[in-house]
Amino acid sequence: MELKNFQIEASEQIAERYESYMSDPLYIRKNEIVPFYQNLSAITGAGKTLVLADAIEQMRTITTTQPIVLWLSKGRVVVGQTLENLSNGKYVDNIPSYVVKPLLECKSQDVLDDAKGLVLVATVGKFNQKDKEAGDRKIFQTGLDEASESLWEILKKRENDRGEQRELVIIYDEGHNLSDQQLDLLLELKPDALIAASATTKVPQRLEKYIDRLKSDNGMTDADLITAISNKAVVDSGLIKKHISLGGYLTPMEIALNGLLADMHDVEDLCEKYGCDFRPKAIYVSNTNVLAKTSQVDNIMVPFNERLARPIQIWKHLVEQGVSPDEIAVYCDLKFDKKFPKPDNFHLFSGGDNDYEEFIAGNYRHIIFNQSLQEGWDDPECYFAYIDKDMGSNTQVTQIIGRVLRQPGITHYPDDRLNMASFYIKTDEKEVFRDIIEEVKKTLSVEIPEINITYRVSSSGKTNRSSVSPRFQVELPDVAVNSCEAEKEIEKLMELMNDFNNDTTNTIGSGTTIRAIGTIGDNEGLIENEIETGHSNKVSVRWVFKRELGKLAKGALTLCDYSNPKFDALIEYSSNARNYLQEYAKKIADVYREKSVIVQNSLDTIEVGDICVNDSGIEFKNSIHPQYSDFNKFEKDFANELDKIGLKWMRNPSSGYFQIPLLDGKGTNNFNPDFVVWDDDEIYALDTKGNHLIIQDSERKLFFIDKAYDEGPDLLVRLISEKKYNSKGEIIDNKGYTVWKLKQGTVQPLHCDTLEDAVKMCLKK
Repeated sequence: MELKNFQIEASEQIAERYESYMSDPLYIRKNEIVPFYQNLSAITGAGKTLVLADAIEQMRTITTTQPIVLWLSKGRVVVGQTLENLSNGKYVDNIPSYVVKPLLECKSQDVLDDAKGLVLVATVGKFNQKDKEAGDRKIFQTGLDEASESLWEILKKRENDRGEQRELVIIYDEGHNLSDQQLDLLLELKPDALIAASATTKVPQRLEKYIDRLKSDNGMTDADLITAISNKAVVDSGLIKKHISLGGYLTPMEIALNGLLADMHDVEDLCEKYGCDFRPKAIYVSNTNVLAKTSQVDNIMVPFNERLARPIQIWKHLVEQGVSPDEIAVYCDLKFDKKFPKPDNFHLFSGGDNDYEEFIAGNYRHIIFNQSLQEGWDDPECYFAYIDKDMGSNTQVTQIIGRVLRQPGITHYPDDRLNMASFYIKTDEKEVFRDIIEEVKKTLSVEIPEINITYRVSSSGKTNRSSVSPRFQVELPDVAVNSCEAEKEIEKLMELMNDFNNDTTNTIGSGTTIRAIGTIGDNEGLIENEIETGHSNKVSVRWVFKRELGKLAKGALTLCDYSNPKFDALIEYSSNARNYLQEYAKKIADVYREKSVIVQNSLDTIEVGDICVNDSGIEFKNSIHPQYSDFNKFEKDFANELDKIGLKWMRNPSSGYFQIPLLDGKGTNNFNPDFVVWDDDEIYALDTKGNHLIIQDSERKLFFIDKAYDEGPDLLVRLISEKKYNSKGEIIDNKGYTVWKLKQGTVQPLHCDTLEDAVKMCLKK
C-alpha cells in the first residue's frame, strides 16, 4: 500500500531516531541497554499500522541481524486483523523482508533461521499473568516439538544459527493500555526498542524510570520521544471525515431513528449520483437487557413481539420502516429463553470475539451494538450512529465518534453529506444534550480542530439539517494531470537505469560502527569501541526506488514498470547503489514535473452539492449556497466584496469540492482555492493567502491550465494578498492589496488600493 507523505515522514522519523540512538545507547548493565522508546501519537484513521510496518522495514535495513518484532495488541479482533494485513493483506508489500506468524506458532527454527526478519503477532493476554510457572498460557509452556526450552526462553536468547543475538523490537498497539505488570514481563526479554502506538502519550509507571534516564542522561525531551502525526494532514488526506453532526432528539426513539433513516436514504442517493462504490452503514448503541427509564431487566419469558429490550425495539422499528432483516445485525449479549426463541431472521451475534468473523462476513448495513462497542470494528462506510441516552456517561459519545470517523475511498466528495459523520442522540432533557456538546467540544475541538462540528436539537420531530443545499445548479470541470509526454521519456530512463544484480561493490555499505560504552556508577568515563557489524541487511532495488520516487512525485509511480528483473536486485541501505537510486528517482520526478501538464476537462464535470455550515454562517445574495461559515477576517471581507459583483460564486471548502493537482512536489499534492467564481466564458479560482506564503504559493499555484478539449470555459487562477508586494515578494506598501497573476509565463504582482478594486482585478482575464 502506498503511504501518504505524512505517513512516510512519521515512519522515517522513528527509524532515524532508532538508528541515532543505537549508535550510542544508554546501558543498564553490561550487554543490556535501556531500550529505545518512541510513542507514535495519531488519531483514529491515521494509518498507525501502516506507519509502524514501514518503520520496522526501515529499521531492518540498519540492524546487524534480521530483527524479531513482537507485535502486541489488547483485543483478539485487532490482533487478527493485524496478522491478516501484515501476512496476506493490504500491508504485505510494505514488509517484504519479514515472515509474519502468530506468536504461538513460533518455533526455535524460526529464530535460528534469520534469512528474513520475523514478526510475531499476539494479544497482551499472553503476557498478563504474574506467575508464569503456575500459569496455563501456552507462551510459557515447554513442549514445542523442536524446542527444549519454553518459547519465552527462546525469545530471551533469540540466537540465530551463527550464535548472534537478534535485535528485538516490541510494538504495542493502543499503548495506553500497557500496564506495569505487562511491561515487567516484556522487559525480561531485554528488547532493543519499545514502540507504542496510541492517540495519547500515557505510559505505565514502570516505564517512567527509563524515560527519565533517556531525558537526563541522553538529553532527550518529550518531543524526542514522541512521533506525532498532524491531525490536519490526516483530515486533508481524505483518510477521515471532515464534518461531525450531532443531533439531540427530545423525542421518542422512533422519531430519532426516522431522522437517521431519512438522512441515510439521502446519502444512498448521493452515492448513486457520484458513482461511489459503497453504500452507507449505521450503528445503533444502547443498553442490552436493561429497560430504559426503569432500569429493570427485560423479561425474556414472553414472546418476541412483547419484548422491551432496546435492541429489539430498535430492530422492530427498522423492519417496520422497510429495512430488510437481512441487513440488520444485533451484536450484543441479548438474552433469549428456549421457550421464547428469537425469530429466524433476527441475526444475533452474542459470542463477542468468537462471532466476529461471521458478523463481518455478513456485511450488514445496520448494526445494533451494546455499550461496549466491539474493538476493531472501524468501517469507513459507517456514516450514522444512533445513541440512546441510557448508554452511560457522556464520554462514551466521543469514543463512538472514533468508530465512525474513517472516510470511504480515502477521498472527500463534492457533497459534504458524503464527508460527514452524523449522530442522533436521544435525550429527555436539553441539559443532557448540552453536556454532550460540551464534552465533544472539549475533546474534538482541541484534539482535531480541523473537523467541523455542528449541532442541532429537535423537540418536534422535524429534522434539522446541518448542511445547506445549493440554490443554483453549477458544475466544476475535472482537473487532472496529463503525463503522456512524461511517460515516454520515463520509459527510456527506466531502460537505462543501472542493473545491480551482479554488482558486488556498489551494493555493499559500511561495516563498522563506533559505540561509547560506560558503566553506571563507574567514574572511569566512556570507552569508545569500534565494533565490527558485518553489513546492514539488504533490501530490493524495487523497495528503495519506489519509496524515494513516492516521496518526490507520487504521480510518477504509476508511469514506471517495476517488472524488470533489475528491480529484484538486493542492495544494502547504506550503499552507493542506494545513493544512485535516490538520484535516479529525483531525475524521474523532474521529468514527470517538467513534461506533465495540468488540464481541465469541461466534458467531465462535477455538480456542486451540499456544504456544511455552522452557527457562524453568513448569508450572501449571489453565492451558490445561501450561506457560508469559517471565515477569517480577510476571507470574510473578500467574500462580501465578491458578492457585490453579481456573479455566481462559492466558498470552496479547504479539502472539498474543487482541487487542482500540483506537480512540484513541495508539500501538498493539491491546491484548494478559497473561492470559485463563474462568468460566461471563465471560471476563476481565487485564493486569499497569508503574506508569508505568497512567494512559495505564487510559484506553485499560478499556472496556465490547458483544456483537454476546445469546449468549455477557461480556468484562471489568482492569488490575493493584503499589502503591496514587488515581484521579489518584498513589501513596498503596508496599505492596499496585491493580485498575483501569471502573465507571459511569469508571476506578476498587480497593486490595488481597495479590496473592491482587487476583486475586480481578479476577474479580469
